[in-house]
Amino acid sequence: MARKIFIGARIFDGERFHDDKALIVADGRVEAIVATNDLPDGETLTLAGGVLSAGFIDAQVNGGGGRMLNDEPSVASMEIIVQGHRPYGTTSLLPTLITDTAEASIAAIEAAIEAVKGNRGVAGLHLEGPHLAPARKGAHLAELMRPVEDRDVKAFIRAREAIGTLLVTIAAEQVTVAQVRELAEAGVTVSIGHSDCSSEAAEERFDAGARGVTHLFNAMSQLGHRAPGLVGAAIDHPSTWCGIIADGHHVDPKALRTALRAKRGEGRLFFVTDAMSLVGSEEDSFTLNGRIVRRERGGFCSKLVLSDGTLAGSDVDMISTIRYGVTYLDLTLAEALRMATLYPARFLRLADRGHLSPGARADLVHLTDALTVTATWLAGEAA
Repeated sequence: MARKIFIGARIFDGERFHDDKALIVADGRVEAIVATNDLPDGETLTLAGGVLSAGFIDAQVNGGGGRMLNDEPSVASMEIIVQGHRPYGTTSLLPTLITDTAEASIAAIEAAIEAVKGNRGVAGLHLEGPHLAPARKGAHLAELMRPVEDRDVKAFIRAREAIGTLLVTIAAEQVTVAQVRELAEAGVTVSIGHSDCSSEAAEERFDAGARGVTHLFNAMSQLGHRAPGLVGAAIDHPSTWCGIIADGHHVDPKALRTALRAKRGEGRLFFVTDAMSLVGSEEDSFTLNGRIVRRERGGFCSKLVLSDGTLAGSDVDMISTIRYGVTYLDLTLAEALRMATLYPARFLRLADRGHLSPGARADLVHLTDALTVTATWLAGEAA
């Protein structure tokens, strides 16, 4: 049995910290967390303080390392995107295809089927469109948006069976309650987003099995005192999970702090980056569906905008969202780490990731006390 022993850092197991303990990894899986005076035989890796945690999980990554998935929906693109985010602590992610042609969606599904087999960080696929609402299009192309048809439901179910984890963002206006129920019962993770729906319409789809909301507050009907909208429904519904973009541009921290305090039930808020190709790249612009997106430097991190000023994804990485959470959202370090590990794993039903319980994948990240990433491991091997 190939055993590795990690010592020298505080260990965060997904729920709580362990001090003066060692993490034991055997054959790519967590074996135990034990006292440092009770170590088994194995290769010892001594870390210079800081925190050892499960690797970060990102459910919404449009690009990285200079590549957008939409530019080339291929295994090679997915591998480049994964490599672009790994220096920032992300060990599992869902490459995300934003609204595009049917051909692009088919190519992304075929690529994801192969990429997940490599077991190098692609944990599934996120299709954000084309079943979105033109009224809340954001940076997506409205002319490509359309309602979900029965053939789409069948295609999603086949893709989920082949890939393992499939997340689809759909506007409530573009999908029936019956279609949501059929998708959810087949294991497809349905998230409501880019929607101008009423709170009642959202709640009907949550009750039918829609599991989450895509980038809470952004591109959706807002919270009003008589019309709570999608924002109000998401915060109030107990089983609904909500991704948030914590970059200082997409949502004011006061709104995020309010949502964090108000969210009820098992569903929680969790971090997503919604990152574009410039994360892990030194370029200052890229092309999205034929339009130039430019990087504007300043603030907590740079922001990405179209020529009319519309935000077009983010320029944030996962470790930065954790720093933002601790600095601006009044989060403890433990809760900020959960929002990048345990909570997205639970939302995506990745049962063996996001925590360091016995049997979990030994996907790990080591952080300094200043919350910078020093190293990552995939299944116990340096990555």
